[in-house]
Amino acid sequence: MALPVGLAVGGLLLAAVAVVLDDAGRILVGAAAVLLIALAVRDAVLRPRLTATHDGLEVATLTGRRVLPWGLLRVRVRATRRLGTTVRTLELDTAAGPEDEGVLVVLGRWDLGADPEEVARALAAWRNGG
Repeated sequence: MALPVGLAVGGLLLAAVAVVLDDAGRILVGAAAVLLIALAVRDAVLRPRLTATHDGLEVATLTGRRVLPWGLLRVRVRATRRLGTTVRTLELDTAAGPEDEGVLVVLGRWDLGADPEEVARALAAWRNGG
């Protein structure tokens, strides 16, 4: 919860600074404050983002929680190069089933709060032994 709290504090500080600025500065800094506070609320509401259960992997989204069944779930870590650094993302993919057309969820380090490779290993261990 340190990250959402830090974002909220930063947003409130920017909002306080926006009060003493001219009109253009107030709009720009105020918009940044609103963005930081919105990110803080989103991160606080969506934690924990993933929850492993015996039925499947529960993923929290802004529209609610969704269970991805273990039998249909593929977990993959994708590494791409961006701006001279390697970015890893965790891809959770379900095959199309009789009631569902399939789901693709892509989560980064920010969303997971940990390295995507570590999360993928933990999910594999849970799936095999949990």
